[in-house]
Amino acid sequence: MKAIWNGTTVAESDDTVVIEGNHYFPAASLRQDCVLSSNHRTMCSWKGEARYLSLFVNGEVNPDAVWFYAEPKEAAAEIQGRVAFWKGVRVVESSAP
Repeated sequence: MKAIWNGTTVAESDDTVVIEGNHYFPAASLRQDCVLSSNHRTMCSWKGEARYLSLFVNGEVNPDAVWFYAEPKEAAAEIQGRVAFWKGVRVVESSAP
């Protein structure tokens, strides 16, 4: 799978976990040169506290487009160390353009 935003692949991995329709990529697959820190946080009743990162690609910022659970609740343990995307980030098969 690939996560693409603003014409750039920001993450790619054959090892994703799908929960609620979202592909969670290994955090190591996220291009660190494409992310900025964010202070944004939200709560999920069964996954825990989500933290966010912003994407920075080709001079443009997509605020809080990446989320992860640093310490997920036990029910969501399989997404520990993984990131997911939204806000216009396309997640496609690796063979797709």
